[in-house]
Amino acid sequence: MYLNLQENELSQNIYRIISYDRFIELFSTEKNTLVKPRLWEDTFENLTLKSKLIYPDSTEVEVETHERLYGQCWTTSQASDAMWRIYSPDKRGIRIRTTIDSLLFSLTFALSETPMTETCIGRVRYKSEKKILESAKNAFGDKGILTYDALFNSLLTKRRAFIHENEVRLLYLDKNYDIPNQDLFKYEIDPHKLISQVMIDPRISYEEFKKIKSGIINKTGYKGEIKRSLLYRLPESLTVNLKQNIGISSSKH
Repeated sequence: MYLNLQENELSQNIYRIISYDRFIELFSTEKNTLVKPRLWEDTFENLTLKSKLIYPDSTEVEVETHERLYGQCWTTSQASDAMWRIYSPDKRGIRIRTTIDSLLFSLTFALSETPMTETCIGRVRYKSEKKILESAKNAFGDKGILTYDALFNSLLTKRRAFIHENEVRLLYLDKNYDIPNQDLFKYEIDPHKLISQVMIDPRISYEEFKKIKSGIINKTGYKGEIKRSLLYRLPESLTVNLKQNIGISSSKH
């Protein structure tokens, strides 16, 4: 399922910054990891699914669907100072690249023989707190029924303070009878096919970049592009051609 995306956006590149150790683990285990959204730091995350339903007879029911959901956050921002500083505090972060449709296919393919599951990828929409609260109240409908669209869209809404993240989220719903008790959901991938480019933190030296690149190749055998971000590269020298007979005039007072 695709949400908040146009057909021509499905081949768009998306990015995720992870630690060096997590990157190596991704290749050694050949597994991608999603987490329960209740673990996300933003207090407004998962707001709809934290709600209580109150029926006409005053019966209160807590929604347990949030324990069945897993997600993973990516971004469409190719170069972002904020993202490097937040997700690569030790300056050794690795930015991986794939496409929207490739990411969703990796999950749906892994679950192709697993019953009672739903998958989705969608663009996050950024709204005011008032609009988020209104959406949460209206998500269940008159009879307390939550459609899959409403369910997944509840996790594709964030406050405007986070608009710089330009997020795209991969989501997974486990509909089996037993509620999963694991906070992490891991599924098999071929990282060599999924990841189309690797980018190293722009704040390190070129010598350090070469060491990290060599370590990646030796430990993972990755044959794709491995680059160092040029976000902080020095600009070219500015040359200004002045016309003849142009001088600096001064005025007397």
